[in-house]
Amino acid sequence: MVNGKEGLVEEFVLHRIGTDAETSVFSDFSAVIKGEEEQQFLRKLFLRPFANMAFTSEFASEGKKSPNILQEHCAAIHKGDGVVERSEAIAKHLLAVAEGHEMPPGELVVARFSDVEMGGSAHDAVGIFKFDDKDVFLESRVEKQNVLLRMKRGLGGNKPKKACLVLYTPKGHTLFLIDDQSSTDYWQQDFIRARPKKDHVNSTNDVMHLAKTFITEQLPQDFVVEKADQIDLLNRSVEYFKSHEAFDKEEFANEVFQQENTIRSFNQYSDRFQEEKDVQLQDNFEISAQAVKRQSRVFKSVLKLDKNFHIYIHGDRNKIEQGVDEKGRKYYKIYYEQEA
Repeated sequence: MVNGKEGLVEEFVLHRIGTDAETSVFSDFSAVIKGEEEQQFLRKLFLRPFANMAFTSEFASEGKKSPNILQEHCAAIHKGDGVVERSEAIAKHLLAVAEGHEMPPGELVVARFSDVEMGGSAHDAVGIFKFDDKDVFLESRVEKQNVLLRMKRGLGGNKPKKACLVLYTPKGHTLFLIDDQSSTDYWQQDFIRARPKKDHVNSTNDVMHLAKTFITEQLPQDFVVEKADQIDLLNRSVEYFKSHEAFDKEEFANEVFQQENTIRSFNQYSDRFQEEKDVQLQDNFEISAQAVKRQSRVFKSVLKLDKNFHIYIHGDRNKIEQGVDEKGRKYYKIYYEQEA
């Protein structure tokens, strides 16, 4: 979803975030490193963790009544305010909302980026990264014809435990979040105050999830359906999203489910799903290819028979027959044209 290969880390500030027993230390300078080797390292450290994400968020704000503090600081950096001053304010905001929570000490980095790609377009961005652990590495150097070794600790191999990348896209900001300790809700709810963004990425995610749960959970309750038929419906659902650029709910239901009673059941389930999950699904939207790629992984097309066989079904359902022989043994008969 986020392509940082051509992105530029313009500058960043690192602060030491302490706990009750350790005092925080705030930097008074920003680092500007322009070398290509150094930029490659920084892109890997800051941007690569977001590469496969297919869920977008946005800042939640109620205007002057309840302004979003982090949103204001990030917007100020984007408009040209000093990163040092704003990053210290961001660090103090984190310390304030984390009070009473078990936040481990670590490094907080606030960075400013340019040319970060999403959806084929380049955008400016601001990132906030919380690292709890440092890597141990071995430094070697030659001095007076002797090889000297020294163990050091620093950032590099481990991705941040928590992060927020803010892309300034044409239709408002777009957030990508990392929260490896999701039980600590202060990061998303209090510090960032994030909510799902109503865009084509999340629409694709939500409707694909809706289709999967309907086929695997609701459909067997409404009708007698064979496992092979469920897998065929899952495959047809994924194929629809892969072969279309835009989603149309009526078209999708007709192409995938075909039967009127199944389509009616799907539409009823969709209404209940939205009410129970408190989400509003769009009937028409642009399909996100990256979201389809990620969601497709959870559409299982495996037919498991006892503990002996796994049959992977990716093709024509009409080439599979199910039955019971004269001894009462269940079987599947598979037709094929050539052996791979």
